[in-house]
Amino acid sequence: MGLILTLFYFFVNMKSNNAIIFDLGGVILNLDYQRTIDAFKKLGISNFEEMYTQASQSNVFDDFETGKISSQHFINLLLPYLPVGTSPNKVVHAWNAMILDFPKERLKLLDELKSKRRTFLLSNTNELHLQEVIRSLSKTTDRTLESYFEKVYYSHILNLRKPNLEIFEYVCKEQNLNPSETIFIDDTIGHINGSNSFGLQGFHLEKGTTITDLF
Repeated sequence: MGLILTLFYFFVNMKSNNAIIFDLGGVILNLDYQRTIDAFKKLGISNFEEMYTQASQSNVFDDFETGKISSQHFINLLLPYLPVGTSPNKVVHAWNAMILDFPKERLKLLDELKSKRRTFLLSNTNELHLQEVIRSLSKTTDRTLESYFEKVYYSHILNLRKPNLEIFEYVCKEQNLNPSETIFIDDTIGHINGSNSFGLQGFHLEKGTTITDLF
């Protein structure tokens, strides 16, 4: 779908929807997955992109995102793939390399939207990334991420992850949201497909488009 048609579709649906669920990385927070891939390659995992990409992850990453394993366990599972003597801190640094900044205009928009609609955050994330996200946010504002939404939801706390229907069901049931009247914005097409299957009004935020283009 071209950008003009995509935006038209979004604005038509916005008129009849009162709630918006936002993804975090790639939607509100700038991300660069290639930075983490390159960082792990530099440490010694030449095929890291086969283990982890935005669209497809191996079980170790899925388990970490759904809180099935601890941060320490996650690091210990990666260390055997790295040269002997690689420190856990280097693993954490490489893993967090993808996390960039929070543009001020996006945070300002979230405040404006919160005053008019019910807004929520639904993110596939993990304990290590969330700690880095908090540090990144502190460079832009002294506010918490929670203050920009009615409620935030993280996969590693819920023990559920997108695009599985259960996570969308959980959020909608807890917040008494009608899926057909709720927009879900994400930059990963697989997550959008999952949200649409549940009945949400999924909007794929394509590369080159930001939420400030939509409102």
